[in-house]
Amino acid sequence: MRVGVIGVGSMGQNHARVLSELDALAAVADPDVEAGGIVSNRFQVSYFTDHKSLLKEDLDAVCVAVPTGHHAAVALDAIAAGLHVLVEKPLAPSVEDAQRIVDAADRAGITLAVGHVERHNPTVAAVKRHLDKGQFGDLITISARRVSSFPTRVRDVGVVMDLGVHDIDILRYLVGAPVESVYALGGRKMHDRFEDHAALLLRFASGVNGYVEVNWLTPMKVRRLALTCLKNFVEVDYIDQSITVSSSSLGTLDAFNLYELPLEHHTQTIRVRKEEPLRREIEDFLRAIKEKGAPLVTGEDALETLRVVEAAVASSQEGRTVAPA
Repeated sequence: MRVGVIGVGSMGQNHARVLSELDALAAVADPDVEAGGIVSNRFQVSYFTDHKSLLKEDLDAVCVAVPTGHHAAVALDAIAAGLHVLVEKPLAPSVEDAQRIVDAADRAGITLAVGHVERHNPTVAAVKRHLDKGQFGDLITISARRVSSFPTRVRDVGVVMDLGVHDIDILRYLVGAPVESVYALGGRKMHDRFEDHAALLLRFASGVNGYVEVNWLTPMKVRRLALTCLKNFVEVDYIDQSITVSSSSLGTLDAFNLYELPLEHHTQTIRVRKEEPLRREIEDFLRAIKEKGAPLVTGEDALETLRVVEAAVASSQEGRTVAPA
């Protein structure tokens, strides 16, 4: 496999590192000569200031890690060149552009994967497996919290598109049903153009309710998920890659002493092998190419998630419940 990386900012540098570790990195492209030179020198690969020049190289695939506003143009160029494409999340800045990418990839018969990296966290795979087997009981509600301090790297999208898109994708994947409606509240505290905090309520067709909290205003990084199921309460820490499963049982109740309830708590930890989600993501992309199969996160997956993101942004702006279009 020979893979190029287009865009070597924060995420692109890590794509280049992982591909180099997998002995698959062939070239990088970025208009920033200093950034591109540093990456190409570190990994001893060809460097181009223009992505179109990179696309003329002898490559099998590219990872697109340019700013979101350029995703559609660069991805469509790569597809036209006959290359398999992994596009960083979100797939595009709009549903319309995302649909163009998906349609072009379908027509060309190439593999299109989207970098919803949290889907590749080993904790997500474990929770999905236990849910599908009914080991937690029926899912009732699912909530996610993804907060951190204000980033200097993000200027072209708001916090829902940058952070919330991760959890919308995870909730859709775990619930396994379409989102029927979204109600969102949000606002700007520090960002000069886009929302930097938001709370989203999602109603799924299966009857499950979802909640997502995101912001760039918390002076610490939190990446957590919680599931209320009929048998268990499940908590996931994406950073620690830990899963805690809890339940309780009530003993004989003394109606005259509600202070000392005979409540027994049962807690267990599901241990997963800690792995870098980005490495799993890129390995999945390369596997899909070799096996001519579907990646874990397809273009269609990313498109549906983007529909929910757009509905959430519209809801926040208009103050009403919105159905994904």
